[in-house]
Amino acid sequence: MPKLTIGTYILPYGLMLAPMAGVTDHAFRRICKECGAEFTVSEMLSCDAIHYKDLKTAKLAKITKVQEPMALQIFGSDPEIMAEATAQLCSNSYRGCESEIRPAAIDINMGCPVPKVAGNGKGSALMKNPALVGEIVRAVSAASDLPVTVKIRAGWDDAHRNAVEIAEIAEKNGAAMICVHGRTREQMYHPPVDRAIIAQVKQAVSIPVIGNGGIMSGEDALRMLDETKCDGLMIARGAEGNPWIFGEIIAAIDGKKWSPPTPAERMRAAIRQLDFLVEDKGDKIGTMEARKHLAWYIKGFDGAPALRDRINRTETYPEMRAIAEELLEKAVDQL
Repeated sequence: MPKLTIGTYILPYGLMLAPMAGVTDHAFRRICKECGAEFTVSEMLSCDAIHYKDLKTAKLAKITKVQEPMALQIFGSDPEIMAEATAQLCSNSYRGCESEIRPAAIDINMGCPVPKVAGNGKGSALMKNPALVGEIVRAVSAASDLPVTVKIRAGWDDAHRNAVEIAEIAEKNGAAMICVHGRTREQMYHPPVDRAIIAQVKQAVSIPVIGNGGIMSGEDALRMLDETKCDGLMIARGAEGNPWIFGEIIAAIDGKKWSPPTPAERMRAAIRQLDFLVEDKGDKIGTMEARKHLAWYIKGFDGAPALRDRINRTETYPEMRAIAEELLEKAVDQL
């Protein structure tokens, strides 16, 4: 497959980690980068929150050099406020900025299906208002000296699968790339994934198109590439507890044999991510947020249900790290 270019960055395989609220934080993005992700995207950043100088949102926008290249994903519904937020994010001039470098791109979220976002006319709800989509992309593009990308879904529901229309509008108004999640908002994250509509978007626009949805293995990745002819892939839940999926996909594309990580390798990565989380967010919050990640890492382990229960009752970093080290020791003994 040809190399994917985003601004000044060249991605040989076009492999990206999708933005997932509460999941793809600084620690997880760092682990995924180490495992082969070529490009990552921040958790969603509220343009309204940036407008009102919210410090928590500023922390979510933090970019360190080890994460380069990385895009910042914004969401909102007011073109003027979104343009204002974009200008500040591009120049690292927003209140509370902790970033070491500028973002590689600004990504507009038009795919989030959760009620607290879509219910307020943002995220995937924007796909119901094509005219507003055009206004937002045009305003954000005018305010940005970086590439502007857009993430959409197949449509709102089965009766309104308008990804092609929205993609054409986005391109016309300045978008440099579009990512299509092949499910409707109504589906949330349930199957099936509509790869045909991703293929239709690819045929309809001249900007790069990224395929997203249901990519859980190298085989899934090859199927997405073959059936859609997309220019790159965005991996979401397939990377949860399995950041090695990026290496698996690279091996599949290159036609090489892939060896999955051993239980010991999985636990070493889990411990590093736990350490990163606590370093970035402190003992209490880092430990709480590590629970779900550690539970994903131990999927398939003997006694996993009981282990997950133990993990979910753990409240301190030393306790959580002791559990992870215990599991690592057992895994090493089994080699």
